[in-house]
Amino acid sequence: MFVQQAIAILDSGVGGLTVVKEIMRQLPREKIIYFGDTARTPYGPRSSEEVRKFTEQIVDFLCQFNPKAIVIACNTATAAALDYISEKVSIPVIGVIHPGARAAISATKTGLIGVIGTIGTIGSGAYTTALKQLSPYVHVVSEACPALVPLVEQGQFRSKETTSVVEASLRNMRSSSIDCLILGCTHYPFLKDTIQEVMGEQVKLISSADETARELSTILYDKGQLASGDESPVHQFFCSGDPEMFQKIAKTWLGEQIRRTPVVWQVSKFVEV
Repeated sequence: MFVQQAIAILDSGVGGLTVVKEIMRQLPREKIIYFGDTARTPYGPRSSEEVRKFTEQIVDFLCQFNPKAIVIACNTATAAALDYISEKVSIPVIGVIHPGARAAISATKTGLIGVIGTIGTIGSGAYTTALKQLSPYVHVVSEACPALVPLVEQGQFRSKETTSVVEASLRNMRSSSIDCLILGCTHYPFLKDTIQEVMGEQVKLISSADETARELSTILYDKGQLASGDESPVHQFFCSGDPEMFQKIAKTWLGEQIRRTPVVWQVSKFVEV
């Protein structure tokens, strides 16, 4: 019996669900196995060595399902571990930084591009490097916004507190002359409406999810690995932290009942509860 190979997607928490949603939209036949490391989120303040270690542990867990591709749907993990993981496994590994940079280059009219992200992502300079590789003439304004990820992980998408935190986090970015803003953390699209209100309609918000899904589609097509058939895939969702909160956020974002398996950290590997 033929068993459809899945696409493995990982994130530091629930943020990668923004990428999952876009992959589901563009590639509705593909089975997804997702892991959100909600017990150890956020990754942003951690060292690159620690993030690389966590990413490797999760990849080892996901590889037991024999996926045909891995998407690191976390900007911090992409910056710290993409090259390392790509050398470690024999299947395609896709990050979210270069797709986001490409989308921003296509969108900007002035060449003034803003980037917000975690401390780790902004500190790595990965977006500035990616943007300059694509167009050496762009001017990049970067800002770390460490207070935003905890809001999303707690399910606070629209509240007075959320608006206040977003306003405070984007105070410097608002005073710049950027015409587009890269949401350089996959958690941030959960706060897109509030961020748009704070920045104003003149600033186009860029999420890497759409471009990442498009890149994945191209890679799978070139390898002859796009899913076929009429059966709807059964996705699997794993998390290392509170499964109830994870499921609540996932159902709200994905708009469907998801199958999720709580996971605990034990010794040196993830095991199902």
